[in-house]
Amino acid sequence: MILAVDTSLGTAVAVIDADGSVVAEASAPGRLGHAEVIGDLLARVARPGITHVVAGMGPGPFTGLRIGIAAARTFALGRGIPVIPIPSHFAIALDAEGPVTVITDARRREIAVSVFDGTDADGIPHLIEPTRLEKRGTDPVDETAELSASALARVGARAIAAGRTLADAEPLYLRSPDVVQPGPPKRVSG
Repeated sequence: MILAVDTSLGTAVAVIDADGSVVAEASAPGRLGHAEVIGDLLARVARPGITHVVAGMGPGPFTGLRIGIAAARTFALGRGIPVIPIPSHFAIALDAEGPVTVITDARRREIAVSVFDGTDADGIPHLIEPTRLEKRGTDPVDETAELSASALARVGARAIAAGRTLADAEPLYLRSPDVVQPGPPKRVSG
């Protein structure tokens, strides 16, 4: 069984079995409050027999992604099982047929955009244009507001079966964090 954890949009967790069927799934909508709900959601879906943990790596907001990734890594460490990093947009594109543009809110009047074209020979969404950040225009866009953790788990299962790595161990941030290292202290003259 595979557990998937994603906090790129809302907070979503799921467990699938070897044939990809959903064993348990739980989610909480909203872009805030990940830390408050992630433990309860994991407690609802966790069960014996989980062999891998799939972590949604974004794109998404800095703090939200960190909470989900930390929860996935901690769960895996506690059970001595591997973490499989998967870009979150792959879950959204999984069941699309033909070309699909995945758009999610990146805040600050920006959107995160990835373009896929069906699936490849391993059944993994075929990314044809890497994820990028764009300014939000004045025209409405078809933006995805939630993500299926079971779809993320299925992408992870296919990557495991194919022996492929789809993401680095670090989250997919599309902009630099707001915080910066402080400069040297100011000189005080006496």
